[in-house]
Amino acid sequence: MARVFMLLSVIFVSVYATEQAYFLQEDFINNINEQATTWKAGMNFDPNTPHDDIIKLLGSRGVQNPDKVNHKLYKTHDEAYDNLFGRIPEHFDARNKWVYCDTIGRVRDQGNCGSCWAVATSSAFADRLCVATTGDFNELLSAEEITFCCHTCGFGCHGGYPIKAWKRFSTHGLVTGGDYNSGEGCEPYRVPPSNDGNSSSSDQPLAINHICRRHCYGNQSIDFNDDHRYTRDYYYLTYGSIQKDVLTYGPIEASFDVYDDFPSYKSGVYVKSDNASYLGGHAVKLIGWGEEDGTPYWLMVNSWNTQWGDNGFFKIRRGTNECGVDNSTTAGVPVTN
Repeated sequence: MARVFMLLSVIFVSVYATEQAYFLQEDFINNINEQATTWKAGMNFDPNTPHDDIIKLLGSRGVQNPDKVNHKLYKTHDEAYDNLFGRIPEHFDARNKWVYCDTIGRVRDQGNCGSCWAVATSSAFADRLCVATTGDFNELLSAEEITFCCHTCGFGCHGGYPIKAWKRFSTHGLVTGGDYNSGEGCEPYRVPPSNDGNSSSSDQPLAINHICRRHCYGNQSIDFNDDHRYTRDYYYLTYGSIQKDVLTYGPIEASFDVYDDFPSYKSGVYVKSDNASYLGGHAVKLIGWGEEDGTPYWLMVNSWNTQWGDNGFFKIRRGTNECGVDNSTTAGVPVTN
């Protein structure tokens, strides 16, 4: 009898893992558009994509509960903010301010791996190095190394903590590394992109955690030890310091709760639909802000490739702690000497 129960349990789990995501179906998307007033939904993923494949893209453990945060890690002021003279522009896009930093507008593809926490932090770190060096450093840092070598940061493709990634940058540093098969930098990303023209492919297997490599396999002329870049610190940002920090140092990481309407975002300012169901936490890169039709927003870069959303970008409501985003941003200041 026990063997029969175990067999039925295995069958149930297998069916659940391959079950189509209900929230990717046309009727569900149409229903979103009937309700949403500030944004539009559309088809971003193959509707045959299994439910579990979408869940495993959501790897951030960094969404903060305001009642349980470590306030000592929150940054409220920096002497460098004084150079802003209190002026915060109503609209800001880091791509326009630092036009020489090619990485700021780069949309990554994390593949079928919940490494968003590593992609977002390493991407923001690279942008900040470019800003700090006025473009002398202008390449990607390795999402591969932080995903699979920082065992205290989390669980690789099964999620991690953005603040712990920044902590590692301050203690162990991070080498350079471009996108999959690019050969760029010391340790390029080794998780293949979700190809087939959609942001996820049901026939692309979910990535398994890689063995940490401590040598340069991309550009082999680079010395692994010498290639590490560091931050001087790591911190969360209060809502009032987010804009000041971005204006001073460059893009940051932002985590937020994902609900079942978000995967179908296409344009406008995302606001969670009534009765939307929670799926998991996600990490992206915050590069700016503004206001659209009276709704203030954060401008974000996702890591589900350019086929998703607004060419890989999205806007989410600002100032109301939408999905926890206002309380859940992280960063660090690069060391340049």
